[in-house]
Amino acid sequence: MHSQPELILASSSITRRALFDRLHYPYRTVSPDFDETLQPQESPEAACLRLAIGKARAVATANPGAVVVGSDQLVASGDSILGKPLTREGARAQLRALSGRIAVFHVAVAVIDAQGQCHSQQTRTEAHFRALDEASIEHYLDLETPWHCAGSMKSEGLGLALLDTMPAQDPTAILGLPLIATLALLRQAGIDPLKPGAPRPA
Repeated sequence: MHSQPELILASSSITRRALFDRLHYPYRTVSPDFDETLQPQESPEAACLRLAIGKARAVATANPGAVVVGSDQLVASGDSILGKPLTREGARAQLRALSGRIAVFHVAVAVIDAQGQCHSQQTRTEAHFRALDEASIEHYLDLETPWHCAGSMKSEGLGLALLDTMPAQDPTAILGLPLIATLALLRQAGIDPLKPGAPRPA
């Protein structure tokens, strides 16, 4: 019997599950029952952290003794938070507005340890959009249909073709779960995939 506690990812995201698989550590997923409505005048940084902690706590409350990871990502341009466009027209409008500009991807990760203590970190990644012509935008929309991607930038796909540069502290942050920060927080919570004798997925 290993001494490291059960690990739960508080997310139903396919992309986050794929990132978590890289840890080579057994875990299960639980979709958090948590209201993700943004509050009036809430900054992207504050909202992102609140949502990540809220998701993690919602799952941890129902699973005492487990280590729970929650995360959230918000995209901002200027003073505006960019949500999911939901339609082709919405995505087209977002990409036109982002052409030649910078969008900031705010990501927060929160880990609730087995004792119920919360550990968290935030990262920000600046995505420098290149000047986009109408034909490129329409072709991208045909290929990726990014209606459920904040800022219409499907970073796990061809969204990177929209950019000139994207300097990042953590290359996985843009996908919604910064693994470097997550691993640091997990070590604080008593889980280390590199620890000799650590469990491995079945």
